[in-house]
Order: sequence, then structure tokens, then C-alpha cells
Amino acid sequence: MGVAVLVRDEHGRVLLVQRGPEVTRSGAWCIPCGYLDYGEEVRAGAARELKEETGLDAEIGPPVFVRTNFHDPGKITVGVWFEGAVTGGELMAGDDAVDAGWFALDDLPELAFATDIELLASLRRGSGPGG
Repeated sequence: MGVAVLVRDEHGRVLLVQRGPEVTRSGAWCIPCGYLDYGEEVRAGAARELKEETGLDAEIGPPVFVRTNFHDPGKITVGVWFEGAVTGGELMAGDDAVDAGWFALDDLPELAFATDIELLASLRRGSGPGG
């Protein structure tokens, strides 16, 4: 199972990370995400992945998007995107991310995953996550 955290700032920008070498779609950007560890509670895993990739602590809110991830045919997963609100930390790329930053919905970099494209397009339309 995969988890991701959708974080937006006061300007409506979204937090994205640039994928590092030796990971799927290296160099492209995505919503901070990763896989749950065995026995890990889903929200705790989402918070851990966000912290590892961005240096930020967050309160993990409700799920806003659920999809099957088909980008790696050898490892098809179900992903749950949660809303997150930053509570602390300092923004810096870490783990398998080489950069992290805030992006306006109308000025996004190349995105790594079709699921993130779908979610962010729904936000751009104003229909809310996944709408």
C-alpha cells in the first residue's frame, strides 16, 4: 500500500518533491509519497514519508483521494492521499527526493504519476481532491 500527503500553503500552492536517482520516474516531481512498512498504521506511515522526503512534520487529516497505482506493472499498489497541515520542521529534500518546493496549480513541473496529475487537475478545476 502506498500513502501520500497533499499539503497546500496559504497561497494555494502544493508541496511537491523531485524524485531522485534509482527510483521510478527519476527527475520528475510528485506529491510526497511512499510505501507503508509492515504493521505500520496508515496515517503514521503518511506522516513518516512526508518527514523523510521533505523535513516537515504535519497533522495528517482525512483521505482525499484513493486510486490504484499502475505505474510499476511489477508492483501494482493501492494509494491513499491524505490532506496534511504542516506543524513544524524545515523544508529540505531527503530520503529518495533530491528537491522539494511549493508550486502553483497553474505552473506545475513534469509530474511522475498519472494519479498525481488526476488529483492536481481536480484541484485546478476547483472540484476538490478527486472530484
